[in-house]
Amino acid sequence: SGWPRAGAVARGRLKPGWYLVGGAALLAGLWFALPPLLRHLEFFRLRRVEIVGLHNLAPAAVLEGLRIPAGMNLFDDLGPVEQRAGRLPGVASAEASRRLPGALIVRVWEIPPVALVPTASGLAPMDQHGRVLPFDPTVAAPDLPVAAAADPLVAGLLGRVREAEPSLYARVSSAARYQADVVLDVEGQRFLFRPNAPAEVIRAVLAVAQDLERKQRPFRELDGRYAGQVVVRRGRG
Repeated sequence: SGWPRAGAVARGRLKPGWYLVGGAALLAGLWFALPPLLRHLEFFRLRRVEIVGLHNLAPAAVLEGLRIPAGMNLFDDLGPVEQRAGRLPGVASAEASRRLPGALIVRVWEIPPVALVPTASGLAPMDQHGRVLPFDPTVAAPDLPVAAAADPLVAGLLGRVREAEPSLYARVSSAARYQADVVLDVEGQRFLFRPNAPAEVIRAVLAVAQDLERKQRPFRELDGRYAGQVVVRRGRG
């Protein structure tokens, strides 16, 4: 008969897929169960903090701003530390990670300055939104152009020039409002733009400047405020 005998135990083999499911479930359980257990081990006590990505901010000031609690364990929640790092003045974003057994790695991305602006305490770096940054100008921005004031329109244009044509941005010595527009001093010559000038206008003005320089035709001013054309002004006045 094909029926199993009374008391007999039916045996079979598990399919490979069940081993994978079981292994995944075990790993998931360990993932959630281990950190609470590891937080009580002295072996994983935080012993070292590494701050990566600093160019302008002082490491000591950043470390103080992180407000890392005494006795922190590496398996404590890193979210609050990451949030505090991301809110530091001059920081665009931040990320916290672990390196076992006892190192905390905090990576920061600083806000890039686009110009120097006069303040009550001297020149200070400004970002592309016109905000003054807490950077030492002698370290952060020795070669930046100087803006007449912390003006978001001027700062925004400088940011687009740097993005669209870094070679032109590197030649800008100063920037200021010109009525409702922006004027850049480029090695003694004036470049006029609308504050919202797009990349193609910036490139067109630079192309005209390069063509005139190649032909050795001096000019005083290039005006890129008009649709579809760049006005060249020569001579004085």
